[in-house]
Amino acid sequence: MVTPSAQHETDTVGAARADARAQAGRVAEAMPYLPASSTPFPPPGVDAGLLVWAETVAAGGYTHKVLARGSRIRLEDVTGEACAHVLLYNAVEPWERLNVADTMKIPWQAYLGTGHPLLSGEGRVLATVVADDSGRNDALCGTSTAAANRAKYGDSAPQGPSPSGRELFILAAAKHGLTPRDLPPSISFFKGVRVRADGGLEFTGSAGPGRAVELVAELPLIVLIANVPHPIDPRPGYVSGLLRVHAWRSAPTGPGGRYWDAAPEAHRAYLNTTDYADARGV
Repeated sequence: MVTPSAQHETDTVGAARADARAQAGRVAEAMPYLPASSTPFPPPGVDAGLLVWAETVAAGGYTHKVLARGSRIRLEDVTGEACAHVLLYNAVEPWERLNVADTMKIPWQAYLGTGHPLLSGEGRVLATVVADDSGRNDALCGTSTAAANRAKYGDSAPQGPSPSGRELFILAAAKHGLTPRDLPPSISFFKGVRVRADGGLEFTGSAGPGRAVELVAELPLIVLIANVPHPIDPRPGYVSGLLRVHAWRSAPTGPGGRYWDAAPEAHRAYLNTTDYADARGV
């Protein structure tokens, strides 16, 4: 209910303008920092002037950004309870998008970690995992759905207490002209899953607060992130925590780079990527 005093503060255009301007300079626990160089949490060793994205994402929140080729993206689990579900698209031609099957097949590795290329279905590398001190990541389960969240938590609405990852991805995708049909399976960072000997999935949880994962954009990217509980987290409550996101100007993987010749399949994927980027001048 709006109190009489609060209503009085905005009951004319002039009063509403004054009230809006009075909010300048206010900060919140979760917010974007504009310009990015103003972030109160700069990544270690990074010149603030190079930053192009700085944001703290709320538990149950989402974010999105278009980034240039060569951008370095740092995701940090502030409290040990974040789970960063990530989708990547070629920003030049967004029909090209993350393919989790190829992401596991090309490096012959189902578990995401340092050096892992994140592949599209076109045999190109969208991004490379270049640092990871978490070791608790997942390319097997995707993100949470509306039906699953309603069954477990009683609600899944994006504005409610327990939003699903897919519904947040739908909102983020719409900002870039993408529809629900454009949402492939996602990957996630900071909550681990392992395959047991019997074929079942074991949730291994978090590595703890302050852990970080860094990616390098090998093509211009649309990045979508939903910060919601992992879909097989066994805890009954909707447990999530702050996620910190930074990105800065850097360089893509090139010949002679650490991951360029990691395997014959990776070498071919990076060749395909640079051929595409060079032809388009990106």
